[in-house]
Amino acid sequence: MPDAAALPNLRIGLGYDSHRIVPGGPLQVGGISIPWDHHLDGHSDADVVLHALTDALLGAICQQDIGRLFPNTSDDNADRDSGDFVDEAMRRVRAESMQVVNLDCVILAERPKMAPHIDQMRQAISERLGVDRNQVSVKAKTGEGVGEIGNGQSMACRVVVLLAGQ
Repeated sequence: MPDAAALPNLRIGLGYDSHRIVPGGPLQVGGISIPWDHHLDGHSDADVVLHALTDALLGAICQQDIGRLFPNTSDDNADRDSGDFVDEAMRRVRAESMQVVNLDCVILAERPKMAPHIDQMRQAISERLGVDRNQVSVKAKTGEGVGEIGNGQSMACRVVVLLAGQ
């Protein structure tokens, strides 16, 4: 078995989130506002990308998940900007002397089409994390008409993040 002290200090975190799609826009996804006549239903602004990112960051440093840190039973979190959740997760990442190496994000949505907004999302996320845009991958997949995502009833996101530290 290798000596743990000799190994690089790398941590991987995985995050997932999903929300129902309901009438009334605009849509908050990936730290940006997308003009659309629907939005994601949630206690906060329900940004599935930033919620999944928050959980990925917290998971990589083995800390509480987003639901325990920012419960949907608290009025303080009502309509809250999901960027606040990412900011707190990054504060905790830095407190552990860790930094983001890269992240990979997959948005699962039938509509609206995410492709026209990917570059803006990558920029918004990289600025919030304080990393280069080339460390942030965002892509989108449809549900091919299958299930709640494919039928346009919900949207989901998966994020994996790699952290490095001393």
